[in-house]
Amino acid sequence: MANPKQFGNLFIVATPIGNPQDITLRAIETLKNVDAVICEERKDGSRLLKQLGITGKPLIELNEHNESEMINQVLIELMNGKHMALVSDCGTPVFSDPGKQLLKLMPETRVKVVPVPGASSLMAALSVCPFDMESFTFLGFLPPKTEQRAAVLQKHTISDRPLILMDTPYRLSKLLDEVGKAFGRQQQVFLALDLTLPGESLLLGSVQDVSAQVQGRKAEFILILDRPQRRRF
Repeated sequence: MANPKQFGNLFIVATPIGNPQDITLRAIETLKNVDAVICEERKDGSRLLKQLGITGKPLIELNEHNESEMINQVLIELMNGKHMALVSDCGTPVFSDPGKQLLKLMPETRVKVVPVPGASSLMAALSVCPFDMESFTFLGFLPPKTEQRAAVLQKHTISDRPLILMDTPYRLSKLLDEVGKAFGRQQQVFLALDLTLPGESLLLGSVQDVSAQVQGRKAEFILILDRPQRRRF
């Protein structure tokens, strides 16, 4: 597939966030035809290709631990005519996942970046959230240190837009507690847990009520706060 007279393409390919049937036909075709697949972890990349019946496809690991070192190697391959697909462990790549450094280099080259859209936990949560979401503020992952997390939340207590938060599964209860302290225990929230998986849950209510329902559960999640000015302490 490589053509030394022409730069390759970098395909940004969305993959399922849980249910393997959520892969698109275009994503499957792209993964079959590229010269290599760039993935966060070889284990997850291999599992994905195996599920799709794709064999013998080279995998290149690109994650938070090696991205700075690997992007030059990937860029050389692309400029030598290799077509590559970038995938994350699940969902839409680059968005809160490794790959941003590589993507930032593309405008300086003649490498074409091609989005192959599909599953996204954010869009899935927005599609079922009952709040008014015409505009919102995406805060994503908060800093790891407690003081920094509190400072970010406090900064947005006067926001006039809904706020969207993400974090690792084991920080779910911690984040709900932090939101309660910053915005009040009666702050209305929408919590989407393990979307597309058998244990999928959609919880709506005050931070206090939702925290009680979660009870230390660990799950992939998206947390949406209704406009903070509506909070009731």
